[in-house]
Amino acid sequence: MDDRTIQTKLEALIQLGKGHPSHFILEILVTALGLLRDQVEDHDIKIIHHALKEMRYGYKLFRPYREVRKVSVFGSARTEPTDPLYAHSALFSKRMTESGFMVITGAGEGIMRAAQSGAGRTHSFGMNITLPFEQAVNEFIEDDPKLMTFKYFFTRKLFFIKEANAIALFPGGFGTHDEGFEVLTLLQTGKIAPLPIVFINEPGGDNWGTFRNYLEGTLLAKGLISPEDIHLFKITDSIDTAVHEITHFYHNYHSLYSIDGQSVIRLQHPISSEMLQQVNDQFTDILEDGRFTEGAALPGEPDVNGNPPLYRIVFHFNKRNFGRLHQLIHLMNGY
Repeated sequence: MDDRTIQTKLEALIQLGKGHPSHFILEILVTALGLLRDQVEDHDIKIIHHALKEMRYGYKLFRPYREVRKVSVFGSARTEPTDPLYAHSALFSKRMTESGFMVITGAGEGIMRAAQSGAGRTHSFGMNITLPFEQAVNEFIEDDPKLMTFKYFFTRKLFFIKEANAIALFPGGFGTHDEGFEVLTLLQTGKIAPLPIVFINEPGGDNWGTFRNYLEGTLLAKGLISPEDIHLFKITDSIDTAVHEITHFYHNYHSLYSIDGQSVIRLQHPISSEMLQQVNDQFTDILEDGRFTEGAALPGEPDVNGNPPLYRIVFHFNKRNFGRLHQLIHLMNGY
């Protein structure tokens, strides 16, 4: 039985009495039944099964908080409470919640525990992972309804990034660097919407300075990344600077979307004609053609949470220079 026949039979079987079922739900069912026809091994089917269940539960968990901005905080589970980084992480999270953000961590010890102690249970999410070591749930998120335990890293990482409006990375090991490089890759390739990333050193420290030296001295020097990619993130040891980098990213910028080859930056306040001219003078290199213009909502524009009045800059983005796009957002935010 081919996929089209399966889909036709499912359409006939699934009648909920309130119109046609979702096209994508049908596609999921068709794909699932196709696994039987393809004789996929049991182990692989179990992976798909667990991943889908985790994704469904994660979407349900975050749905009531869609209109609240969130920052995902990463760092070592081995950081001791006596380490200056511990207090640094707690203070950062406290300041972010005071700025209206919620905090997402891995729910474990070290930097994660510190971040959730600073944010408080009410403003925290915990994305735990089943591991043979290093991942006991900390008391600040234990038994909270906003705690979720994952079987797979890839589904857990999906929610760390998908639900975040900002990323903060304190010094850590393989996991922290993995998250950092993944977010940078997704931003560099336009697979996620623009968001601020801050790498936060210990007070007076230079952990992430060494990281930047590697990026510039090796990757950039060999042409493996572009100069504009360095503008995708900020490194600091100052909590004030880190909080400002994140909150000010949304000082005017609201969101970005693309439809039928046109890109739209949605702003909370209009920019002056002088700034629009400055944008056209400085950022024509990221255009396929034409100019940056003020415009109205395009047909099919995604919904806006809370439906605030927004202003729009419309342009034909080349879908390559995402580091430059970040610079453009900074300009319109008044950096």
